[in-house]
Amino acid sequence: MSAVIHESEARARSGSTAARKERRQQPLHACVQTSLERFFRDMDGHEVDGVYDMVLGQVEHAMLESVMSYTRGNQTRASEVLGINRSTLRKKLKQYNLL
Repeated sequence: MSAVIHESEARARSGSTAARKERRQQPLHACVQTSLERFFRDMDGHEVDGVYDMVLGQVEHAMLESVMSYTRGNQTRASEVLGINRSTLRKKLKQYNLL
């Protein structure tokens, strides 16, 4: 199941076309791509390395924070939302000092 909710689905779920219009206009990959383009532009020709680990760490940390907030700290539910087992979730939460 896709995590992207299209505007028509958002309207159907909310029952209101104006009050709860889909806020994100771009898919997640486009947001990441825009951020990376800005990062490289800001580097202004300086050498860059370790981008893969940097991006994965930033995205994973933000994702864990958001999912834990969404599930109100319920690790069992968060592991279900993420599609990972609870012990992996706990390891990652410790890794990012979120426990």
